[in-house]
Amino acid sequence: MDRLVCTKCNEKFSLDEKVWQCKCEGLLDIDFKSPFPVDKIKGRKLTMWRYKEAIPLLDDRNIISFDEGFTPLTDVAFNGKSVLVKQDHLFPTGSYKDRGASVLVSKVRELGVRKVVEDSSGNAGCAIAAYCAKAKIDCEIYVPEDTSAGKLAQIQFYGAKLKKIPGSREDTAHAVLKAAEEYYYASHSWNPFFFHGTKTFAFEVCEQLGWKSPDTVILPVGNGTLLLGAYFGFNELLGAGIIDKIPRIIAIQSVNCAPLYRVFKENLEEIPEIDKKSVLAEGIAIAKPIRGKQIIEAVKKSNGDFIAVDDWEIKESLKDICKKGFYIEPTAASTTAGINNYVRRSNPDETIVSLFTGHGLKTTEKMVKILNE
Repeated sequence: MDRLVCTKCNEKFSLDEKVWQCKCEGLLDIDFKSPFPVDKIKGRKLTMWRYKEAIPLLDDRNIISFDEGFTPLTDVAFNGKSVLVKQDHLFPTGSYKDRGASVLVSKVRELGVRKVVEDSSGNAGCAIAAYCAKAKIDCEIYVPEDTSAGKLAQIQFYGAKLKKIPGSREDTAHAVLKAAEEYYYASHSWNPFFFHGTKTFAFEVCEQLGWKSPDTVILPVGNGTLLLGAYFGFNELLGAGIIDKIPRIIAIQSVNCAPLYRVFKENLEEIPEIDKKSVLAEGIAIAKPIRGKQIIEAVKKSNGDFIAVDDWEIKESLKDICKKGFYIEPTAASTTAGINNYVRRSNPDETIVSLFTGHGLKTTEKMVKILNE
């Protein structure tokens, strides 16, 4: 039976209930069997909704889409090693977050919700605002006051109401939880429907590889939106008998904000308090990811690892990848810096997949500052 399940107390809810959190304040996941009618999928439009049977939406008429998905899987050289990179920076709003926003806002429409709130360091807010605009759903986006100006303009041009919160990313999360007492929380970290959009990354990768799994995927992690989605997706493909293994997941964090890296490397029981410094990769600068334990478990179960990269490595990798013709934002370059680190010890015949998470045009002021240095 398809349902929402609390990860803390195991309370169950139907998929048509307007809940994003259990009454015990536990996180919700979706217990959902994903079918993959490969012959039907092959004949459909090249978007992420070609896998609609594997997405927990009850009625296709509620789909909110800009034909996103099936981004190119491009061969890019890193330190002489070939890596296959999904160009998710080419999505309608300029980041992979459109995957999650398309599914979540489609579900919001199906539930009959007329107003949502969301908190974001930029890209998720842009994505939720864009899809809510198409769905004609009112939207308030809470952001840290130091969020990139380009992302703030983008959110406002979609017609969303912007709430700039003084202080840290965590202060922003606290502020939106107050608003979520009144309005539906379209969160990219709390709301489980978002992850059932980002999991389509795994579906597309495997289909583009001839319905095979790569050996390794290298992904950034802040709140774990992409990493957990990919892990869910690969597991669903394995469960359906489409692939025969889960790829190793290599998680990338910034040295200046690397709580999960520390948990993994130091074998800690809880996420430590960290002194978060100024972070070039703002999109993954999350001091206390609410799904932190799930993220660690996913990496461990995949026999994966964590890599932390510093701002110098990010800048050098950003310059290098842009000189190859790919214009990505600094947060996306944290992943490419991690790739450079990983491939030095990879096997010669290892199939490695990663992605460009966000477009460079979203952070022009940061790009100009780096250029002027």
